[in-house]
Amino acid sequence: QVQLVESGGGLVQAGGSLRLSCAASGRTFSNYAMGWFRQAPGKEREFVATISWSGGSTYYADSVKGRFTISRDNAKNTVYLQMNSLKPEDTAVYYCAARRTSNSRSYTGFHEYDYWGQGTQVTVSS
Repeated sequence: QVQLVESGGGLVQAGGSLRLSCAASGRTFSNYAMGWFRQAPGKEREFVATISWSGGSTYYADSVKGRFTISRDNAKNTVYLQMNSLKPEDTAVYYCAARRTSNSRSYTGFHEYDYWGQGTQVTVSS
């Protein structure tokens, strides 16, 4: 069992930045690929970014490419999502997710992840 706790959400003006953190506990963090997803009101949960267990491979949704950066610190059991140049359409609840794996492929489907955090709200005002 893996427990995930997100933090760092909040209210920011368009063009601003936020850094989300997701702290993991319960299992060996480096055995897991990590992902960030988001869900806006009335919309389906959508993929944002993913990072391999080693941190050597990352993949982003087109909507955030060039603005968001996913990273991880396996010594701290934490994955991050640095969000720059935020837009009102980035407003959503952001979730981190974990999938146990030994390869470096990118996982973009929410059904591919085993564990989820409770989410953190990000609101971008225009």
